Amino acid sequence: MALTQLGSEECEVLHVGYAYHSRPFHTIERLKNYLIRIQTEGFSRALIHNELTLIEPGDMMLFKPNDPYELIIDQELQATGDKRIMSGDYYIFAKGAWMDEWWNQKHRPHKIKVPLNEGILTIFRQMTMEQRRLWDTSHEISQYLLKILGLNIDRILSEQPSNKGNAFLAYRIKNYIEEHAITSFKLEDVAQHLDISVSRAVHLFKEVFGQSIGQYALDVRLSMARERMLLTNMLLEDIAESAGFANYSYFHRVFRARYHMSPREYRIAYSGTEL
Repeated sequence: MALTQLGSEECEVLHVGYAYHSRPFHTIERLKNYLIRIQTEGFSRALIHNELTLIEPGDMMLFKPNDPYELIIDQELQATGDKRIMSGDYYIFAKGAWMDEWWNQKHRPHKIKVPLNEGILTIFRQMTMEQRRLWDTSHEISQYLLKILGLNIDRILSEQPSNKGNAFLAYRIKNYIEEHAITSFKLEDVAQHLDISVSRAVHLFKEVFGQSIGQYALDVRLSMARERMLLTNMLLEDIAESAGFANYSYFHRVFRARYHMSPREYRIAYSGTEL
């Protein structure tokens, strides 16, 4: 059966959520359902091919029923240079014939690198918000969003860069930005990490992704801030600092320029809290 024909198949979104950890966390189990998890910030460690592997921002994990699953969140060396506990992620547990068929369409590695852009994160964010609603349509909307996510994952798998060429270097730059977004890194830091010139790093990233390194770093920081605004009770000033903004005034200015409302107005409009 072609993937495009799977729309009529059953699927069930069991649980969706966003987790932010600043204290140690450890879980080990044999999964009963499918799990899709994406690391959005900080670090964790997970059992991949019988080895505890560092999971970084942009790493998505895919597991099927009966897979062993172990996740550890503890102190890790952060991009800021200090060793502390910090981990943010979205997760989805699902089951059903559609998930079975989708999984078996192609090889599913346990860990893939995905772009931390609004396309992917908006799907996770909306599914998380739908989980909180009591409307009869929420369940159906979540099913459709899960299928859209599955199609996006398939596209990402087909576009995974090889270990050669400009695309591979550009993706390494992207990974560096995602891992260091909460710090005030310079273009020279990016170029030095890849052992290339600043001008080449700037050109490669713009050529492959159609935006500047600075623009993408701002996108990642704003995305981190939005997640915490909508899904945690953190104060807005603390959110701005933890997402890599030098001060709240700058965060307020760039947030309003992007979303046409203040952070407080945005939070009230979309989450109902005034913190």
